[in-house]
Amino acid sequence: LIDWLRAHAPRAERIVSVCTGAILLARAGLLDGRRATTHWAYCDKLARDHPAVEIDPDPIYVRDGNVATSAGVTAGIDLALALVEEDHGRDVALTIARHLVVFLRRPGNQAQFSAQLTAQTARREPLREVQQWITEHPDDDLSVESMAARARLSPRHFARAFRTETGLTPGAYVERVRVEHARRLLEDTSHGVEEVSRASGYGTPEAMRRAFLKTLGTPPAEYRRRFHAPHPAR
Repeated sequence: LIDWLRAHAPRAERIVSVCTGAILLARAGLLDGRRATTHWAYCDKLARDHPAVEIDPDPIYVRDGNVATSAGVTAGIDLALALVEEDHGRDVALTIARHLVVFLRRPGNQAQFSAQLTAQTARREPLREVQQWITEHPDDDLSVESMAARARLSPRHFARAFRTETGLTPGAYVERVRVEHARRLLEDTSHGVEEVSRASGYGTPEAMRRAFLKTLGTPPAEYRRRFHAPHPAR
């Protein structure tokens, strides 16, 4: 397969991979000197094994010349719709998106990471329950003391165990979950910034703005402008 890719690539109008298919392109030397992405869990390995490739772990897909790579499998749908729109126009791409019941197209530079994906799931049941509670109740009291009580541990023991098992401090995990929750509301709803900030556990829009700048490098209003996608007609 690697030899076949090398032989046919020079005649291909486009070279596209989905998910870990980027590893095959890299082995064939087709990504050397190019920017690319793959599933987040394999980005570090791809970068180590193929230092000539510029790996960007954040976007859901990357296009560099006539070569395109996507993150996970569902990101391949976004990439495919982008290519259809480029070749056949927005109306055709929109028709396909409606049949698939997906957004027309998420921008390629939208982040593929989520707090639940980038943090490990705790092994111990009480800590897993706390992780689930955080995800389902980002607007609740998520102080270390409150979470420790839910896990039936002392605050000090809880904080140490949580970091050991998830790779993140409780505070860092909560911040990522809240940013992700707010991000999804900004993408998928028309709720005002103040309502989004309350629903995501921020006391004020300014607190959410600071968290977005720290985590995503862009304020909430700009994030919505770039990534808000109306639901396709059913």
